[in-house]
Amino acid sequence: MVALAAVAWSTAGILQRELSVGIGTQLAGRALFAVLGLLAYVAVAERGAVLRAFRAVGRGGLAVAALMAISSGSFIVALNHSSVANVLFMQALAPILAAVLGTVLGETVSRRTWLAMVVALAGVGLMVGGPGRPSVSGVALSLLMTASFAATLVITRHRRDVSMAPATCLSQVLVLIGAAPFTRPGEVGPHDLALLVALGIGQIGLGLVFLAIGGRLIPAAEVALITLLEVVLGPLWVWIFLSEQPGVATLAGGAIVLAAVAIQAGSAPEPSPPHTLAAGAPLPPPP
Repeated sequence: MVALAAVAWSTAGILQRELSVGIGTQLAGRALFAVLGLLAYVAVAERGAVLRAFRAVGRGGLAVAALMAISSGSFIVALNHSSVANVLFMQALAPILAAVLGTVLGETVSRRTWLAMVVALAGVGLMVGGPGRPSVSGVALSLLMTASFAATLVITRHRRDVSMAPATCLSQVLVLIGAAPFTRPGEVGPHDLALLVALGIGQIGLGLVFLAIGGRLIPAAEVALITLLEVVLGPLWVWIFLSEQPGVATLAGGAIVLAAVAIQAGSAPEPSPPHTLAAGAPLPPPP
């Protein structure tokens, strides 16, 4: 189930590349259908008690929703300014950065984590500084995405009571509100509509459902490693089907980042399982 979640998330790049609408319409359309899909999921998971589920998110859930909105929005915009490989390899940094950000809340950072951070930074440096490097805007948006998602991980690690499905749904409501003034509904044809439905309901919604089921059954460290399939498969899809071939520096740097994440995951503590299905999983869904 966790692997299926990673497969669902990995489709973001290839689906976005096929869209012919503007960035504002991309953001709003994806968010709209994500809200609809996630509302349906919450209704089923909570046996119809939708309002109660949203009230239960609390301040921690609102913070998660705001951070995930930033992460989700910057993810889509970054895909318009950089290769799928660059964006996803940057995203893979989030668990390591989250471990370092956890020091703000008094967590102890192990030597293994510091080693992983150094290795990861070397990989990012290779991607950003090597031949065919991404644009400044692409790098900036990818880093914003990664930092906000890392902060989300920190909050969810300390607030196990946060119900992830409603929080994710709220995040997409915020994206929809923010992007709505910049949309052009008239430019959405049947082909683009189908892609936006797939992005919202399939890539976000279905991915969360799979993670909610599988994430309860295996340790968090294994979840983190298995979901790295998204980082591998995302660039692979656009390479195979759209001939978007990552540069050598991107591939080498991405491999180093993945190795760093594997080092970090090897030292991850095992948290207690979440108390309800609507709580989602040990980790929130990526952007």
